[in-house]
Amino acid sequence: MSRSVRRRHARSREPRRHWRLLALSLTVVFAALLFEGWTIHEVDAAKSRIPCTRPAPEAVDKSGPVLRSIGGDDDIRSSAMPARTVALTYDGGPDPYWTPRLLDLLRRHHAHATFFLYGAQAARHPELVRRILDEGHEIGSNTYTGADLGSSSRVRTAMELTLTQQTLAGTAGIRTDLLRMPLTTQVDTLCGAEWAAARRAAADGYVLVAADRPDRDPKYGMVRQLSQTDLAYEETKDLLGNPHADRFTTVTEALGTPSAHTRVSTAERWQGRALIWTTTAGHAFTNAMTWVLLALGLLGVLRLVMLTVFARAHVRRLTRFRPGSPWLREVNAPVTVLVPAYNEEAGIESTVRSLLASTHAYIEVIVIDDGSTDQTADLATWIDDHRVRVIRQPNSGKAAALNTGLAHASYDIVVMVDADTVFEPDALYRLIQPLAHPAVGAVSGNTKVGNRRGLLGRWQHLEYVFGFNLDRRMFEVLECMPTVPGAIGAFRRDALMGVGGVSEDTLAEDTDLTMALWRAGWRVVYEESAIAWTEVPTSLRQLWRQRYRWCYGTLQAMWKHRGATLEVGTAGRFARRGLTYLMLFQVVLPLMAPVVDLFALYGLLFTDPVQALGVWLVFLVVQLLCAGYALRLDKEKLRALWSMPFQLFVYRQLMYLVVIQSVFALLGGTRLKWHRMQRAGTAAAEQLRQPVAAGELSSR
Repeated sequence: MSRSVRRRHARSREPRRHWRLLALSLTVVFAALLFEGWTIHEVDAAKSRIPCTRPAPEAVDKSGPVLRSIGGDDDIRSSAMPARTVALTYDGGPDPYWTPRLLDLLRRHHAHATFFLYGAQAARHPELVRRILDEGHEIGSNTYTGADLGSSSRVRTAMELTLTQQTLAGTAGIRTDLLRMPLTTQVDTLCGAEWAAARRAAADGYVLVAADRPDRDPKYGMVRQLSQTDLAYEETKDLLGNPHADRFTTVTEALGTPSAHTRVSTAERWQGRALIWTTTAGHAFTNAMTWVLLALGLLGVLRLVMLTVFARAHVRRLTRFRPGSPWLREVNAPVTVLVPAYNEEAGIESTVRSLLASTHAYIEVIVIDDGSTDQTADLATWIDDHRVRVIRQPNSGKAAALNTGLAHASYDIVVMVDADTVFEPDALYRLIQPLAHPAVGAVSGNTKVGNRRGLLGRWQHLEYVFGFNLDRRMFEVLECMPTVPGAIGAFRRDALMGVGGVSEDTLAEDTDLTMALWRAGWRVVYEESAIAWTEVPTSLRQLWRQRYRWCYGTLQAMWKHRGATLEVGTAGRFARRGLTYLMLFQVVLPLMAPVVDLFALYGLLFTDPVQALGVWLVFLVVQLLCAGYALRLDKEKLRALWSMPFQLFVYRQLMYLVVIQSVFALLGGTRLKWHRMQRAGTAAAEQLRQPVAAGELSSR
């Protein structure tokens, strides 16, 4: 990175407003899901009637089905239907299938009825509410969700009634005085807690409508209670043809009382419309997320299957790029190793000495000190070996340091190494062997976590093995390797010069360079036996800064090379496979992750928690199996798997937020300043404490 670009990055600020936007969006989504879950699923718990332990007052048993006033247990005014008059009443709905058919049937017989509607259903089908009114029928409240008011709290009861009235105001501009309590049939069922709820509703001005017994003769007049189903449709046809009934009408018309409908104010109407819009949006979002979750789940499983299958294919692949192939020569050419360093005194000496201890003796090590303010350059200079050169330059960024080293390279094979990386003795030799094939322009080595002690270190260890290295095996088989990591990568010098060296356009210079090589017609492969140990962040803050830079730079590189998708040959194949994979699995899925997590919580709260946990456990088991397979491929111990379930709750969320931050920063045109991790030299220290493990790895 040039000095001027670096200064602009240093002056820039990271975006902050989008966090408020994200928090607000997630809050709105969660509120919508809570409301949707309460109205659709949680109500099921309120639909079971509490056994009646206290009978209804005697006056209720002797009253008619319409309770017009309740002054006390013995002060009840009720009404019954006149002779040969039937008040048809329908509970629930409106139903998009049966309500129109019932309305058509009533119209053919010039009959009217009273529809006791669920507010939640009315909000979803406002056109049916308006049609009921337009055709002269009456509307009553059946509560918002059909909850049993006898077992509901007073707060919930108030919400059930109020939301229904708001919905009717928004759909038809009315409020209604009629109420049928769910799970109530005849008045004698209003006992115990339900009778107390009925008294509270009557005190609020509601006229409670029950029903007569189904076997009552219509010639005496009756209130007939029906649902909106096929059985109700057939029974309605039978009643309309009954010779003992002369009149089929609404409850208030039959009693000769004023209409139950009252026009609402404009403000109440708009308030009701807002509720309907919220309900519609929540329902649409829930339905959409069901399909999105299904698609994302299938994509997640597909990715795991692809990783496993292609990793297996990589293991069985022909050894045309591997050392020992009967038709490829062994590569023993001299190698220039470039080590860019900025304030790396904690690990620079270990890195250089591990390179000098390589079994591949023909090397030169060029340490490019990029304006360090510590003893990095001095420590490298004090290493008494003629193969080491130290070049000092003003601070210009990693890409500029690599280009400086490239200009001073003596040999045709160039290996780029981070200053915190420790090489296995045979890593350099193994890394350069695939360059025996003339089509290979770059080789990615196998980066492992050196400081893997502690939970954060174990999580990153699993990510390197299960994520990065398993991905690289798949990428090689599909011929779309997007990144040769800065920690360990080998290149042909003429390939690097052919693409203009290391570009300073992005913060992910390694990804940018790899994509440029593909577009130039070179192939990039993965050599898993070339092992290097790197130091990873030891705090969440350091991890955030590192991954933010990686992700932001990767997005920059993807945008820069987006035109490759239209190219033919090697470049087009790489772009269509590699860029599509990165966009789908490293951008789109993480962006959806917070909403998916909220929806998972929604499933636990409102749907079947056993089923939701079962799905999560199945997915976790599949991930554990794939991670175990990846650990076996890398000859790592399986005991690290115990930390993986905890990774889902902290580490993965952090990675999702990194992607969200990066996307917002990129879309907002924010220039990200260079984030450098504070090194402690722990990668080398950990390997020195584990000589047996290192020896085992060296012998592979």
